[in-house]
Amino acid sequence: MSVVSDTSALNFLVLIRAIDVLPQLFADIYVPQEVIAELGHSGAPEPVKAWAASLPHWLNVAAPTKLIPTSVRLDVGELHAIPLAAELRASLVLIDERKGRRAASEFGVKAIGTLSVLELAAERRLLELEPSLQALRQTTFYISDEYLEAALQRDIARIRT
Repeated sequence: MSVVSDTSALNFLVLIRAIDVLPQLFADIYVPQEVIAELGHSGAPEPVKAWAASLPHWLNVAAPTKLIPTSVRLDVGELHAIPLAAELRASLVLIDERKGRRAASEFGVKAIGTLSVLELAAERRLLELEPSLQALRQTTFYISDEYLEAALQRDIARIRT
């Protein structure tokens, strides 16, 4: 399964030290150069900048041949990640922002966010969901109490089966 990532998922997975689940979940992981630039931006957290400066061997940097029209209001990373995912016929694109997910859907690409990545990793016993979500809450990642509780309940139900 191949996946293209926007900036947000990589940023938060690095911050909570869960970035290494990606190559265990997905066979091929791509990012546009613009995402790497955002991760290495001077305003990015130090661990994220350090990660972006020394990319892992499993991360493929690629460029889309066409971009989303600029009339669509998306972040730079999303503007490049969505068409790249469509061109590569990637199984998924990792995007946290709602408008980015909608745009991905319009391009025929299924989008999931950081929370879904963590849930997949927990399903495969690559990490424990509750501590990962607590770590995520210590960052600038926004998740409502209701959504957090629903994820934890799904995890409890999964563990019981």
